[in-house]
Amino acid sequence: MKIVNTHQAEAWNGYEGTHWAENQERYEVMVGGRGGRNDVSLFEAAGIERDHHVLDIGCGNGQTTRTAARKATGGHVLGIDLSGPMLERARRTAVAEGIDNVSFEQGDAQVHDLPAARFDVAISRGGIMYFADPMAAFANIGAALKPGGRLVFGCGRDASDADFGAVWAAIGAHVALPDPAEDTAPGPATFTDPGRIREILTGAGFEGVVLREVESEMVLGENAADAVGFIFGWGPTRFWMSEADSASVGRAREEATAALRTLERGGFVVVKTSGWLVTATWR
Repeated sequence: MKIVNTHQAEAWNGYEGTHWAENQERYEVMVGGRGGRNDVSLFEAAGIERDHHVLDIGCGNGQTTRTAARKATGGHVLGIDLSGPMLERARRTAVAEGIDNVSFEQGDAQVHDLPAARFDVAISRGGIMYFADPMAAFANIGAALKPGGRLVFGCGRDASDADFGAVWAAIGAHVALPDPAEDTAPGPATFTDPGRIREILTGAGFEGVVLREVESEMVLGENAADAVGFIFGWGPTRFWMSEADSASVGRAREEATAALRTLERGGFVVVKTSGWLVTATWR
């Protein structure tokens, strides 16, 4: 297995990936929204047909892979991800749900040996934001698409969404957090600019790049206390807390809980977020 994105590979094969795998249902609701409502636009744009072959990039626990497989009943869906723990969970879930037109491979999409001109559609729900070299990664993905094949992915539009910004501000009042303006590591904060997205995709060989603004929700828990426990279990949060004294961490939890309490809506803590739905065609 060829890996060039070593930092992300370490994270997603360590605590981060394990936490996502062990909390599969919770993360699927968080990212996919209640009833999978966040994925509706993604799959409408993908236009997956019965006989299509689909590539799911950064598939994680395989929620979008399974959804694609239910649409491509006469085709096949390949999910690729860096995370061994999440892929193990993805395979078990697909078997449990009786979905047999899927397969999963562990690999770095930037350099993974994908079959040439094999796929009709490539999709990703946020996984594209973590590439070490996005242009090289998209060129590799494009080469796996048939001529005229579609690329459809979602990514963040504003790294400082108001709802979540208030939560991080409450935490940051007591614990030192990284400055998003200085964060150059691959991640949501580095893939929000539409001009950069177009430049990367056209440079990689795609054409007809279109960005559409979409609104979605992030479900964090049943109530504020539940949500703060979840957030403080995330890998980055655990790292930031490890640098602080216990009293500061305690105050950060209290302030975060208060901020999250204002986001309790209908039995859930829901954060409204904005993003880009990006579509492009392989040359």
